[in-house]
Amino acid sequence: MRRILPFIVLLLTQTLTSRSQDTSSSHGRDTTSSHSTDSSSIKKDSIPWDEYHAVQAKLDAVMDQDQSIRKDYQVIINKYNSRSRQVDSITKRMHHIDSSNLVEVKNVLDHQGWLGIDAIGEKANLALFLVIQHSDPATQAKYLPMMRDAVKEGHAKPEHLALLEDRVLTNQGKPQLYGSQVHAGPGGKYVFYPIADEKNVNKRRAQMNLEPLEEYARSYNIDYHLPKQ
Repeated sequence: MRRILPFIVLLLTQTLTSRSQDTSSSHGRDTTSSHSTDSSSIKKDSIPWDEYHAVQAKLDAVMDQDQSIRKDYQVIINKYNSRSRQVDSITKRMHHIDSSNLVEVKNVLDHQGWLGIDAIGEKANLALFLVIQHSDPATQAKYLPMMRDAVKEGHAKPEHLALLEDRVLTNQGKPQLYGSQVHAGPGGKYVFYPIADEKNVNKRRAQMNLEPLEEYARSYNIDYHLPKQ
C-alpha cells in the first residue's frame, strides 16, 4: 500500500482555518448535481507535444506556490493564536495564491483535460490535483467526475482521488468513504469526520492504494481502532 507522507497529507486535509473563513464552504450543500463536469464532453485542444513543456513549467510553478504558502502557514499557525492578525494575514495570502493557481489549473483542465505524468511529469500532474483539492466546494465537485475518468485512464492516482471523494462528501455533510478528512475536536485534538460503513473502510482504502486507517491516523496523533465486526 502507498503511504502518503504526513506533511503532504496535512496539506491535503488542512481546511480548518480556510473552511471557517470561506462562506462558500457550507456543509450539507449538494453541489455535485449542478456543477458536475463529464470529461468526455470537454473539447481537448490539439497542441504539439513541445507545447506541453510550457504547460509543465507553468504547473510546476503552481505546485511550488501551493506548497510554499502552506509551509509558511504552518509556521505562523504554530507560532501565533489562530485569531491573531498574523494568521489572518497569511490566510488571506494563501487564499489569494489559491485563487490565482486555480485560474491556471482550470485553464489546463478545460482545454487539455487531466494531463497524465507521461505528458507533463509527476510534479505538474500532482499540481492539478492539489489545486482542485484546495479549491472551493463547488469547484471540487465540478472536477470530481473528470478526475474519476483520469484515474481510469491512468492520468491520475487513485489515492489522490480518494482524498477528493472524501473532501466533496464532507463538504456536503455526508459520511466520507476513505477516512481521509479530519477536523479539530474537543480540546483541539484531531478527530475523523463520520465514515460510511466504517468496518470496511480499510478494504476500500486498499483498493485506492492507501495504507490502513490505523496507520494514517497516527499522522494526526489519533489512536484509532476499527469498529468490531
